[in-house]
Order: sequence, then C-alpha cells, then structure tokens
Amino acid sequence: MTTTTDPLVSGGTDDERTYGIAEVSTITGLTPDTLRWYEREGMVPPIPRGGDRRRRYTDRYIGVITLLVRLRETGLPVADMRRFAQLIEGGPDTHPERLAILLAHRARIAERRRLIDETSDALENKIRHYSALIESGGECTAADRSAQRDS
Repeated sequence: MTTTTDPLVSGGTDDERTYGIAEVSTITGLTPDTLRWYEREGMVPPIPRGGDRRRRYTDRYIGVITLLVRLRETGLPVADMRRFAQLIEGGPDTHPERLAILLAHRARIAERRRLIDETSDALENKIRHYSALIESGGECTAADRSAQRDS
C-alpha cells in the first residue's frame, strides 16, 4: 500500500474505496450535472480522476461535498463556498480562516432567524385576531385595522 498525496484523504491509501459520479449523485442527492457544476465553479475542491479520466470520489470528498451543500442550503454565499473549498486543500494551517468563515455565517443565520421569529410573531398575532373575529362573528373596525398595522 502506498500513501496518497491527496490532502483531503489524510492517512488514506491508493487502495481506498472510490466512487463514480453516479454513485455520489445517489449518496448526496445531487445530480451529476450539479456535482460537475459545483466543481467547475470552485465550490468543491477539484476531484481527482482515475486512469480512465473519470472522477473518483473518496468518502472524504463525499463528506466535504455534503458539508458544503449543507452550508449552501443555509445560505452560505457562493464566494464563501469557493474560499472554504480552497482552504480545505490548504490543510490544518487554514483552520483559523475556515473557522472565521463559519463564525461569520453563523452570525448571519442568527440574524435571519431573529427576523423570521419577528415575522412569525406578527403572523401569529394576525391569526389570533382573525380567529377571534370569526369566533365572535365580528367585523374589523377602523380601530382594529389601525392596531393591527401597528403590530
């Protein structure tokens, strides 16, 4: 067994199990076209190819792709995904910068969550208002409409 020079496969070997793009598509839920697009756009590290020139994914690459897709689903900007993918290839020396990207993104998510909670509260107030009107058989008055606009 020979040790690979692949920076994403720390301690891996050339005999490590690899997967083709169709298998990775099934595992990740991404289409082969989407996997290729992520790679072309630099949103995942370059995928090594076998002697047949086909992409050969390892478990580590699949893990990285899964992480990056999850981050994208949470709204991580494409530029940050590219930078994160580049940093992964840089090894442990890039941990502080990777952490900084994740901390900044966590702060953005927290702000979005706060705004969603605020909007959800307003929605709940409207639901209570209309539920009460329906129960009482009432009608919105000008004062009700004014109070609802203010909440």
